[in-house]
Amino acid sequence: MIVRAARIQSALGAGRRWPTHCARVRSLLAAIDPDGANVVCRKVFGIKSRAGEQVATDTKAAPSPCQHPSRGALARRFKTLRAAAIVVVAAAAGCAGQSRLIPAGSMTIERERDTATLLSDGRVLIVGGDDGVGIVPAIAPAELYDPGTNTFSATGSTSTGRSRHMAALLADGRVLIAGGFGLFGSLTSAELYDPKIGTFTATGLMTVGRQNATGTLLADGRVLIAGGESGQNASLASAELYDPSTGTFTPTGSMTTARQYQTATLLGDGRVLVCGGVNVSGAIRSAELYDPSTGTFTPTGSMTTARQYQTATLLGDGRVLIVGGQNDQVLASAELYDPKAGTFTATGSMLYPREDHSATLLSNGRVFIAGGGNKDWPEMSFTELYDPSAGTFGVGSEMNYARSFHTATLLSDGRVLIAGGFGKKPADTNTGAVLATAELFQP
Repeated sequence: MIVRAARIQSALGAGRRWPTHCARVRSLLAAIDPDGANVVCRKVFGIKSRAGEQVATDTKAAPSPCQHPSRGALARRFKTLRAAAIVVVAAAAGCAGQSRLIPAGSMTIERERDTATLLSDGRVLIVGGDDGVGIVPAIAPAELYDPGTNTFSATGSTSTGRSRHMAALLADGRVLIAGGFGLFGSLTSAELYDPKIGTFTATGLMTVGRQNATGTLLADGRVLIAGGESGQNASLASAELYDPSTGTFTPTGSMTTARQYQTATLLGDGRVLVCGGVNVSGAIRSAELYDPSTGTFTPTGSMTTARQYQTATLLGDGRVLIVGGQNDQVLASAELYDPKAGTFTATGSMLYPREDHSATLLSNGRVFIAGGGNKDWPEMSFTELYDPSAGTFGVGSEMNYARSFHTATLLSDGRVLIAGGFGKKPADTNTGAVLATAELFQP
């Protein structure tokens, strides 16, 4: 299935021999799902198939209804064909039992740009985000997802509404919520959620207000807060450490480059890899390493391309997978960081360019890519699976809702909870909205 999907993607590559491309895709779809392929041909190419008619598989002899369309019509057909091809392949994959997405209970509040943290008891804490309502639509009420009952329920509220904040599970089971965007801009405040009593309490203030920053739990139990925006879209190079034993934030070494919307990944040796992001100069290609033993950042190899709004996932072998994002355009490319060599190398590209997506390491070692958006699809329902052993992406099942700015959380039983974000039903032609819906991916 994955190989056939890759062939479809190749057939959909940039090229001018459209009749050959169209016929090739019809042939590949027919090999996977003849009924689905017939539907695609009728809907996309305008072929009036007769009862029992077989899809042509000879690329030279196949009908070529798209030989003489206008450029605009051709672009519309091509976009529809790409979507139809992915849907057919994803449906076939689901029928074959490869994976599936099923609806979960809905959240109590519509949210995007929130955080979701897996608690020690297996529940998921959902905090903050935007609901798209009001002048400052940041949310204070939090909620819990219970995998046992597949339901969301309200829990305590944060002291102030916040979105674009950081969340980290501490060693003692509490959750640190820090910074973000609120009523008065970038926030310095932080608080702790105690799952035993379901309440938030204030803790120390950060040294500077931050939104769009990263928060990374270190091996020694402290939390590294790095970069972000302090206000007026000014990216920060500074970083600080939160110590749960004292409840205070203290400055640590600054990054070599000011950045926000970057990624920060804890490596197997205890260092933290910071990649990409954006500042006044645009999307950033450089990366750097934070060493907790010295409290300093040092440059490491640069990515193959500048990226912001990308994802970074620690693989089972210690490498880090960097996926998608954008610079001047939304990216389908991906790359791997090798901490032993300190270098980035290209790996297979996604089937679709995407930014503001999610990437989740599954228990089988593959990486589940969901949602996000690009110029053609501002919100996407398509998912993909990255296989580290092959270095390739394959088609996954389609989500019940197209969404971006959502959360994706690996549950204790290996399923993935996808919740909220901005989006709509895949077949809905209306403008999207902030979502309360959630669904479960079963690998």
